[in-house]
Order: sequence, then C-alpha cells, then structure tokens
Amino acid sequence: MKSFSSASFPRENADVLERARQMVRSDPQALFTDFQWFLYKGRDTVFYTAYSTKSFDKDGIVNLVAEMVALAPQLTHGFVGAQPGQPFPKHMLDAITSVETVESFDGYPDKWLSKSLDILDHMELPLFRVMVAQLADGPDEHGRRSLIQVRASHAVMEGADSALLTRSQSADHGIMSDKDNRISIWTRIKSTLRAWSMTTGYLLAGILLAPPEKPFGFRTLAISRHRLRRLANKLGVRQRSLYFALVTYALNGDGKDKNLAKRVIGIAYTMLDTSRNAGDDDFFRVRALEAKFKVHQDFETYVKAVDDTVGHIEQKDITQFQMMVNAMFKTLRALNRVIPALPPRRFWRFNGAVRMVLTLVPPHRTYGSLTNGVIEPIFCGAWHDGVNICTFCPARENLALSFTMEERLIEHVDQIMPLLEQIEARHAND
Repeated sequence: MKSFSSASFPRENADVLERARQMVRSDPQALFTDFQWFLYKGRDTVFYTAYSTKSFDKDGIVNLVAEMVALAPQLTHGFVGAQPGQPFPKHMLDAITSVETVESFDGYPDKWLSKSLDILDHMELPLFRVMVAQLADGPDEHGRRSLIQVRASHAVMEGADSALLTRSQSADHGIMSDKDNRISIWTRIKSTLRAWSMTTGYLLAGILLAPPEKPFGFRTLAISRHRLRRLANKLGVRQRSLYFALVTYALNGDGKDKNLAKRVIGIAYTMLDTSRNAGDDDFFRVRALEAKFKVHQDFETYVKAVDDTVGHIEQKDITQFQMMVNAMFKTLRALNRVIPALPPRRFWRFNGAVRMVLTLVPPHRTYGSLTNGVIEPIFCGAWHDGVNICTFCPARENLALSFTMEERLIEHVDQIMPLLEQIEARHAND
C-alpha cells in the first residue's frame, strides 16, 4: 500500500482568507475546485464511524468538533454565510452536533448509515454533522460506551483527510497540485480536446440513458488484516487485489445470472499518488482509475487475473486519465454557469459501464486527543447517486469494509466470509 502525506504546496496568495471571504459572499462554493464542485453538485457524501470507550455530553461533542475544524479548516467552506478559516460560533456548533442514548448497539452501525442528504438541505449550516449514540447503562462487554459518526459532503472531505484526523494530524489541503511539475503543452491540448468530447458524450448519455432511482442499502463488515495478508501471500497476489476480488466475486454470485456482469465487470477504483503535477486538482489527493475484471468461475483464476489487471494499469502513467476527468469537471462547471439547468438531476445517476467503485483509503490508526478512546474497526464510506461503492479502510488489526449498494446486492455481502473461509481451507497446508 502506498504511503501518503498531508504535505501540500504553498499558496501563492498571502491574503487568501480575505479573498475567500469576499468571494463567498456572492457564491458560497466559489473557493471549490472543479472536482469539489462536481461532488457538491452530485450531492456526494461520505461518512466515518467507530466505537469509543468514552462517553460524551453535548459540550464534549462541541469541543471535539472545534478541534476537528482546527485541523481541517476546509470544513469552514462551502455554505451560506461561511467565514473560511474562522472558528464556528456556538449556535452553529450546537446545530451540527447531536447526542442520543440507546439501549444497545445491536444493528449498529449499519442502521445508522444513510445517504446523508440532509447535510445539503440546510444551506446556512456547515457541510458536515457529528453524531454520537451512547449506551444508557455504561459500557458493553466489549468496553464500548459510544458510537461516533461524522457525515460530510464529499466536497470538503476525502479518505486521506479522515486518516489524518484519526491520527490527530492536520488535514489542511493547501495547494495539492505541483505547479512546478509542468505538463507538456501537447499533453494538455490532447487532454482538453478529449475532455470536451467526453463531456458532450457523457452529458448526452447521462440525460438519455441514466437509470431510474433504485432502492439502496448499507452494510459494514470487518476482516482481520492478518488473515488477508497471509492469504494474499499464499496466492501470490497484492493485498488490494485480494480485497477487490473477494468483494466483486462474492457480489457477482456463482450462478448463471451474474449480479454485476457475465463476462467483464467494469470497475472504477481510487488510489493516492505522491507524484503530483500542475494538472492535478488543487484540493483532492486521490486519483481515479478504470479497470475491467474478466469474470472466471474459479476464484483463484479470477484473483490472479485481477492482480494482473491492477498491476498493468498502475505501471502506466496514471495522471492522464485524471487530467482528462478534471478537464471534464471544468467544462461541466462552465456549462452550468451559462445554463444552470444543466446537468439535470438524473445525469448524476449515469455510470456508463462501471458496475462498482472500489475505494481503498489510507490506513486509519488512532493517535492523539482527537480520537482518544476510539477502537477498531473504523468504517469509512461514501454515497454517490446510483453508484455501487465498497470502501476499504485498513487499521492496525482490521480491514473495515463499508458497502453502499443497490438492495439487490446487499444480501450477497454475506457470501464474502464463506468465500474467504473456503479459499483459506484450500490452502491450509501451504
């Protein structure tokens, strides 16, 4: 797994905060990059949830949020009346935090997960919420007193931020592109032309071919990292290839009627790359990649094919696709300024041939005052309209999986552990 860093490049303008305050008076999202704008308009949301040995009252949650915002000042952006970089007043902190008492944690955290669209319904409040559920009668047999959940617009929070905050480290983005690492003019021209073509085709397809809304569900699952590491070594594949294969194979099913695809599963997956350039987004560290996993009935054949596919993709220059996508976001944003009705709501449900999005976030390891008392597993996830998503969140002991998927696929999450046990048994004597 690649390492990541909170480091960013210096801002060019020393008066950025004053400039920000002036800009957001007329447009609360004026400081958003094109990538941020796309996720905001798409109403994409993310969540972080984990149990804690600590109990909280309202003041305790307010103090927790104040510390979190100090480490991640981007949370002060994007809403009506925002004062970028400034602490929130108490009445605003009260409005975005809540504490409730529950009798047990049965069914949690799954039954607490949602699309979180309520975050975007209150334009005058920050684009995140912090919730705590705590047991009425003290800790349970696992020492858990409370469950903490942070929900946010994806426009202001990504997986690397969550990992940094879990370590009580600064998640301030600064400028994430490297302006000194310039892209050739020819590459920029090609990417821009392809982006214009891609935007036109994608917009028309999204309007004409977007599927109707479908019922979605939420599930979580935690697996020992040691088990997965040992099995990946025995199979001779990358750990992330094993993660991807276990999930997609189990969800696709072993019958004739495949749930995702019969021959090739279209996948989008994300990764971090510490090599930045001038064409990168100024906010997000993440890069998006496309893959096609050829379906095989035998799991071991399938996982090795997945590993070959992942290795082949990552040997290429992975910057060009992201540059093209960024240019598409820029084009869509410019179009939206001229014709606010475009893209229409249904556009965001169109995913082309992509059947699943697989997101591997950086390792989440608790450290410092912000996550004092937090215990594994730590679940991170995302919601995007009409997209089946599995988010993998590694911690010290566990890999936590969070599923946001069509309800028809949710029941197949139960097949992942039996599949893992079956493959382990096959290699027990290796």
